[in-house]
Amino acid sequence: MPSNPASASATADGRPTAPGVAAQPLPAPAAEHPTTGTVATPRAEDAARREHRADVDLMRLVCSCAVMLGHVGATFVHAVDRQEANGSGAYWVGHLADSANEFAVPMYFALAGWAVLVGAPPKDGPTAWRRVTRNGLPLLVWTVLYLAWAWLRGRNEEPMTDLAVASAFGSVRPAYHLWFMYTYLPLIAVLAFALLVWAGRRPWGLGAALLAVAVAPSVVGTVGELTGWETPPVKWGFGTYSLVYAVVGALLFALPRGVPARYRWLLVPGFLATWAACLWYNTQVHYVIANAHLFVALMTGCVLLFVCRIRVPERWRPRLAKLAGAALGAYMVHVLVVEELVRPLVRPDLGAGAAGLLLVGSLAATVVLSYAASLLWGRLRLRRWLG
Repeated sequence: MPSNPASASATADGRPTAPGVAAQPLPAPAAEHPTTGTVATPRAEDAARREHRADVDLMRLVCSCAVMLGHVGATFVHAVDRQEANGSGAYWVGHLADSANEFAVPMYFALAGWAVLVGAPPKDGPTAWRRVTRNGLPLLVWTVLYLAWAWLRGRNEEPMTDLAVASAFGSVRPAYHLWFMYTYLPLIAVLAFALLVWAGRRPWGLGAALLAVAVAPSVVGTVGELTGWETPPVKWGFGTYSLVYAVVGALLFALPRGVPARYRWLLVPGFLATWAACLWYNTQVHYVIANAHLFVALMTGCVLLFVCRIRVPERWRPRLAKLAGAALGAYMVHVLVVEELVRPLVRPDLGAGAAGLLLVGSLAATVVLSYAASLLWGRLRLRRWLG
């Protein structure tokens, strides 16, 4: 990574040295921070850049629980076949929950941008590959587990072999939530690749992998045309919106100070307004609202600015860091809980009150069981495989 422009380069002081002794460069002088105006040495700035951010841990936890809220809420929506006439209580309770989580996926992209570009930039190609495989290996393992689970439960709508082949190119049911990883992995790879090239490195392997991702849709399509095979759609890759969320998110998370406390709570009405806007869109225009929609972007900005640089009490930080470390695993396993525990309980004829109570209880059970499972395999040293 290029040196910080706010840090002056080391210079000699001009004093003579003893014969045969090379002149040693002096430490870089303190430099004024371009934003805050404070003076910090390069070593202090380096430490600040690598600081453990409790607010980032909190954001990871919030996003994980928000995804679970959305999937629990979607169970109510699907129970009435997306039609209010089939059960207004379940319909509106489900949409209220589902519309409140729209910021979660964009925020994950923002967190990815901050981690790669600011928080822990890769120093070389192998470092970047380790980050990709650290997320890619759990994707592989959980795809196999979900396919095996659905096969054992008799829930596969297609032959197991067809689903297994299709899963190499994109997420398949019942692991519908893993679609995110097919976008997330190429995104962090391209950010790391650009950063390393800018730093003068030559990450050829990473570049070759990105080239393969770029040409895969056309190659697979051509194979299908030449052979007559029904080839699966290729979902590997990222869109403009995910890249924008990543870069802008990195900039916002890197701000030296967050929104002042006296103004931070003004973001709550902004979140409520965007929640209402997403609810309107989901129920009156199209379900589900796109991650690239303006309403979603505004909601994401409200949540990011509210949590960014928020002060987390010291006594909470170790436990928060532990939960944040289990967030990926909880994300991976929670759909099993939703499908086995929540879905059988949701009925179209539920009234609004009963549906609301069931949603709260289902969400609490999903969060607790998912995190308990993730913490358990963390203690068993299976984090590398299961996330």
